[in-house]
Amino acid sequence: MTIAKVIGAGISGVTTAYYLAKAGFTVKVYDKRAYPGMATSYANGGQLSASNAETWNSWNNVAKGAKWLFKKDAPLKINPAIDFAKYRWFYKFLSEIPNKESNTIKTCEWALQAHNLYTEIADDLGIEFDRVNEGILHVYTDPKELEHARKINKLYVSAGMVRREVTSDEIKALEPNLNNPRIIGGFYNDQDFTGDIHKFCVNAMNALQKKYDVEFLAQEVQDISGELILHDGPVVICAGVNTTQIADIIGDRHLPPIYPVKGYSITINNPGVAPWKSMLDDTAKIVTARLGEDRLRIAGTAEFNGYNRDIIQERVRPLKRWAEDMFPGICMENVIPWAGLRPMTPSMMPIVQRSRKCNNVYYNSGHGHLGWTLSAYTAKQIVSIVE
Repeated sequence: MTIAKVIGAGISGVTTAYYLAKAGFTVKVYDKRAYPGMATSYANGGQLSASNAETWNSWNNVAKGAKWLFKKDAPLKINPAIDFAKYRWFYKFLSEIPNKESNTIKTCEWALQAHNLYTEIADDLGIEFDRVNEGILHVYTDPKELEHARKINKLYVSAGMVRREVTSDEIKALEPNLNNPRIIGGFYNDQDFTGDIHKFCVNAMNALQKKYDVEFLAQEVQDISGELILHDGPVVICAGVNTTQIADIIGDRHLPPIYPVKGYSITINNPGVAPWKSMLDDTAKIVTARLGEDRLRIAGTAEFNGYNRDIIQERVRPLKRWAEDMFPGICMENVIPWAGLRPMTPSMMPIVQRSRKCNNVYYNSGHGHLGWTLSAYTAKQIVSIVE
């Protein structure tokens, strides 16, 4: 039986391992951390959100980034220090603006398919991951942002998303725990859902080891161009923000660059007054997800600051303030902050393709802020290419 090797045990690596095992390969998964899902797939926003498929490539977002450049707690923070990789990434980001609509539609279509695939994987492996099927509620406090959402919703509808506009009164009825008089309206869909990505990765890997004899190796890959590349079977690179470095060693310098975009989250344990509907505040760029009975995840912000993983309190405070502003009476006694690096391509589209340099090397990486949302779909796609 052919041995397939997967580099990385985050959500893209775990789902890739699943489809490789289902295809009949003997699978080995490599990750330098002791457990699966310990990097970007540890404490993200928790949403599997086709309704958050809009890519970031727009002149409006460029203008916002410039305005927020020197605001320490802004939703988007850019370290202006000279960094060739960062500015090369920004240049390519601008060149992708004409593709925004087509990429948004494609992302939404992939996300909707991934929803069904995650259900199939969880059922096949018999795992749970604190899934909550309450849809996602987008809320707006700015009339311009709401009008923009109406335009984007037309793209979502063309991709197959069923999402309806709701008034402020309807929002209150949908989520009684939400109490902010500045909300003027929003959109709601019940196709999206939430879940704990880390729990999914750990439980899926444990089940894969038992059911499909998948081997998990907690070791750093020292020489990617040696043993792994020269062996007979396929190697799938699911290495997140380290993918570009690996591709450079292999010689695949044609790949879209991946830049580490830091995101923050807080997990509120025993929050008391908290939403069951998952939410997205498009103005503040903050999302929420209920993870089972006792946890609320709040996440957001984007920080271009290289490979820095420091948890900076100035970036965490807006998440706390937002929670208290939206849900008066929420219990904030037990709050755990986290920061992780999203592997972002300039087009916001993941890299799902074969290497040009090594016939047995493949890439499934660069999912950005939608790794949880898209990985089941891209994993199935890359394995179909491998086959």
